[in-house]
Amino acid sequence: MFIVHDLGVAVLFCVVTMLGWGSWANTQKLAGKDKWPFELFYWDYAIGVFAFSLVFAFTLGSVGGAGAPFAANMNGASSAATWTAISSGVLFNISNILLVVAIDAAGMSVAFPVGVGLALVIGTVKSYVLAPQGNAALLFAGVALIVFAMIMSGVAHRTHGQVNRKKTMKGLAFSVIAGCLMGFFYPQLIAAVSPDFNSRAITPGMLTPYTALVLFAVGVLASNVVVNSIFMRAGRHFYSDYFRGSMRLHSLGFLGGCIWMLALCLNVIASGVAGPAISYALGQGATLVAAIWGVLIWREFAGAARSTWTLVGLMFAGYVIGLVVIGVASL
Repeated sequence: MFIVHDLGVAVLFCVVTMLGWGSWANTQKLAGKDKWPFELFYWDYAIGVFAFSLVFAFTLGSVGGAGAPFAANMNGASSAATWTAISSGVLFNISNILLVVAIDAAGMSVAFPVGVGLALVIGTVKSYVLAPQGNAALLFAGVALIVFAMIMSGVAHRTHGQVNRKKTMKGLAFSVIAGCLMGFFYPQLIAAVSPDFNSRAITPGMLTPYTALVLFAVGVLASNVVVNSIFMRAGRHFYSDYFRGSMRLHSLGFLGGCIWMLALCLNVIASGVAGPAISYALGQGATLVAAIWGVLIWREFAGAARSTWTLVGLMFAGYVIGLVVIGVASL
């Protein structure tokens, strides 16, 4: 399997993760402009996640002399490691659907900073406890700055007069719940991966990153049958509606899933060098990327007062400085 040894490459992978995780939701925004419900969009998203995991496993996960090929590792995986990886996908799927609901209600510039920012804090702390790598003081100083930026985002949206406050509060509520759940999926996924997979032989019964990612995607797709069906029923949407969607709409959801999964794959590979806590924290700099999309492209703060823009500026400053500090913590 393909592995990374160089810290610079690992950090680059984390930056790609940040861009991917912060940008995939644009596919949902584009589909939403055509009145395509998020519940129907999400089916194609989940399929995209699963399909890309297989492509990654049968290419980079099956070449080279390091570790173990995907098929061989899958055959030797223990039931404990298998279910740990699958359950991480279930946990992520529930949280991500809630995040998609939040984006639909409050927009990218609010849902992402609050939901994913909260997930960053929880996931980073838990990942560091499991595998303490990097400068702890700098790491948690960076996390504190991210929390500050997250608070500025929420306050800025609250002071913006041209918003539907009822929808905004709904979006914020779903963002908080999504963030609390999402913070635990990554440590759960990493727990199934063989320790020091990039420098030692794979521990018998444990998983390579590629096998863990496929099982994670199985959890996402399987749980979607239950979780998304509940949301479809609540929204009065039917499976027949899904099959009436255009190829463009289905392609947007599939592309969104592939983009998100590419980001996760690179992040997990990078964790072998940078450490899970730093790798995850840098990847969740997606909050900054999503905020940029929301503010500059989707113009979610159009017409805001100067005081609101001051808060938006503080939000961006918190994210930028926080991510730089987290990056330095890996050196």
